[in-house]
Amino acid sequence: MKFLSTDKKNAVLQSMMDIIDEKREEIIAENKKDLDAFQRDDQALYDRLVVDGAKVDGMIQAIREVKEQDDPVGKEISSRTLDTGLKIINKTDPFGTIMIIYESRPDVTIEAAVLAFKANNKILLKGGREAYNSNKVLVKCWHEALKANELGDEWIKMLEMNREQTQEFLRNPSEKLDLIVPRGGEKLIEFVKLHAKCAVLISGRGNNFLYVSPKADWAKAVKVIINAKTDKISGCNALDKVLVDKNLDGYEAKLQDLEGELQKAGVHIVVDEEVSRVLKDAEKLSDDAIWKEEFLAMKILIGAVSSQDEAMDFININSGHHSSVIMTEDSGEAEKFMQQVDSAAVYQNASTRFTDGGQMGVGAELAISTDKLHHRGPLGLKQLTTNKYYVFGDGHIRE
Repeated sequence: MKFLSTDKKNAVLQSMMDIIDEKREEIIAENKKDLDAFQRDDQALYDRLVVDGAKVDGMIQAIREVKEQDDPVGKEISSRTLDTGLKIINKTDPFGTIMIIYESRPDVTIEAAVLAFKANNKILLKGGREAYNSNKVLVKCWHEALKANELGDEWIKMLEMNREQTQEFLRNPSEKLDLIVPRGGEKLIEFVKLHAKCAVLISGRGNNFLYVSPKADWAKAVKVIINAKTDKISGCNALDKVLVDKNLDGYEAKLQDLEGELQKAGVHIVVDEEVSRVLKDAEKLSDDAIWKEEFLAMKILIGAVSSQDEAMDFININSGHHSSVIMTEDSGEAEKFMQQVDSAAVYQNASTRFTDGGQMGVGAELAISTDKLHHRGPLGLKQLTTNKYYVFGDGHIRE
């Protein structure tokens, strides 16, 4: 793969910012075709699909932020010279060609491509058919930016394939493929893992949990729960499940208080057997499998636990391993929870909505990885490199 200079890459990104600013009306018009064709049977998916003036501004800002970040390629990780005189340097290196499979969100066409390109990777974009026109016009803009800087379209390509064609491409790719990032639900992830012949980095579902300890500040807990649940229901960092410790002082009154606040916010409440004894009018849990579901809706499930250990075990079994919260004023409790809960991000007294590249200081993100290999959490610019050893000798042989 050809290594591009930082100046060349940044020139492409500047061109892209100028082009999508100039073509914003065309981009919004193409997006309207997708919106008009959408059945709106999935509100969260529809919300992700919308591109308006503010969304275009956000795309430009995402490109600007990546342009301003240091080039992550060729950075020295370690350097040592052995007693034999052999010099070994470990440096960051591009992956090569990355394929991302995603649904609905046209802004991923911008963020995924800008990150991959700045890290000197080629990227293959496989968006959902619901965003076809939006993605098509955005990739056209990328190609104009590349051409304006004397680079070919092969750096950023849109794959127009149906399910069967995608399956065949994963099994027998027509070009070199180094990494696949499936960004969607469990069915998509399993589909990719089943058929892919190269590394797959999992960007998993949310299904995030919050545990309210007996040592919680109740006002803080309610504030965090409402924000995490209602701020953006289509985000994978939205809250789905709340576990309230039965040893909480004023347990029943506080459950009723939480019910009232959630109802005022328009959230549909489902409760387990124990909580149903207090919140008698709430919908009762019908199937334990719901504990493992990601809602992506104004819906929350509230359950009761008897201890922090029970809460941690329950979260580790049922959550999506994305983001988990403990509400407590006890730093020892928080440390134990944060060490033992198996999630990409763990919080004390803060909303799950902060699990986001921009909010965590990473900048634009390719995805939120719930995998444990290569990286966990927001996949930003630095995380789109691997490493390579440079070994310098002078006729050295191993004896």
